Amino acid sequence: MSLRHALLGLLSEGPASGYDLLKLFDVSLANVWPATQSQLYTELGKLADAGLVDVAAQGPRGRKEYTINERGLAELRHWITDVEPTRVVRSDMLLRVFFLAQVSPEQARSYLRRQAELAAKQLEHIASIREFVERGDDNLSVYGRLALEYGLGLAESQRQWAEWAEGQIR
Repeated sequence: MSLRHALLGLLSEGPASGYDLLKLFDVSLANVWPATQSQLYTELGKLADAGLVDVAAQGPRGRKEYTINERGLAELRHWITDVEPTRVVRSDMLLRVFFLAQVSPEQARSYLRRQAELAAKQLEHIASIREFVERGDDNLSVYGRLALEYGLGLAESQRQWAEWAEGQIR
């Protein structure tokens, strides 16, 4: 997934400024595809330069409101339906697990316990945005619920795995 397609997807729901998109990103996509403010604004400029979005309005202090155009919508639809997800998973957390024999058993258990705690915090965070996602019946809410449930299941699975793994270290 790319930031480009995330922004096109958000703009497909309606016009928005960079600030609006950043706020929306924080309560929806940040758990799936995090982005910084500078990354988001840089990508909006690139989308405009590529002719995929238009600046619909300009306001005070350089505020711009962007809209997706037909070319941008075609790119988004192509990406959704014709481009296979990469499914490449890199986890520096799991890479460390492969080498836990290099530390004491207590350090290994402590590491895994910390992973369980982090997964539990992630679970809490994802659950905290449930109300926002379930509040609406717009496309972002309807399909956001699907992504939310995936995130909840994944975080719970990671928590359970880390607790199980800690118990395997003797």
